[in-house]
Amino acid sequence: MEKMTREEKTEYLLSEIKKKMDENGGIVKTNQITSLGVDYRRILAWVKDGTLERVKSGYYSFGFKDRTEEDLILGLFSDGVLCLDSALYYYHYIDQKPYAWHLAVDKNTSKSRFKMEYPVIMPYYTEPDVLKIGVTEIPFAGSSMKIYTKERMMCDCLKYEEKLERDVFKRALLAYIADGTKDIAQLLKIARERKVLQKVHNTIGVWL
Repeated sequence: MEKMTREEKTEYLLSEIKKKMDENGGIVKTNQITSLGVDYRRILAWVKDGTLERVKSGYYSFGFKDRTEEDLILGLFSDGVLCLDSALYYYHYIDQKPYAWHLAVDKNTSKSRFKMEYPVIMPYYTEPDVLKIGVTEIPFAGSSMKIYTKERMMCDCLKYEEKLERDVFKRALLAYIADGTKDIAQLLKIARERKVLQKVHNTIGVWL
């Protein structure tokens, strides 16, 4: 096999980086690039000449400025779960898209991941076993994203009522009560696990 020229090697490496990006929602981490044999100085040079764009410290992309918030959320936080205001929005329980993305994440994840100007992230650090309760997926940014079920979402709204705007909480409550797809058995099961069973009976039970 003929030895590649410098230009051919660069083109090859960038195509391999692009493959990794495509597998990860359009985002690639520093260690995924260096695993291809690219040293950090070359990464800095590519960022300087515009070949690569730095999304945030340790994360890179091509065409970052053209990507939607959903693309970036999926690429950067695929381990997170849409919760509270964000989940309410994607279930059409509220009409206005929240300013910040509300994501439940493992409490052991690095807090520095969420220090970014755009998109704005509101992380909720959660015990690993609690994080898994009531998780499902929705179509998102050409792929899928984890989100809490409507039942888990409502239990969290009741548990963290003080974190929600009063109008948002009221709209969510009325939307769930009117939702023909709600699963009361699951709501009560999750309410026991989340220790909000009495609140469910007091707040929603009278309407069911």
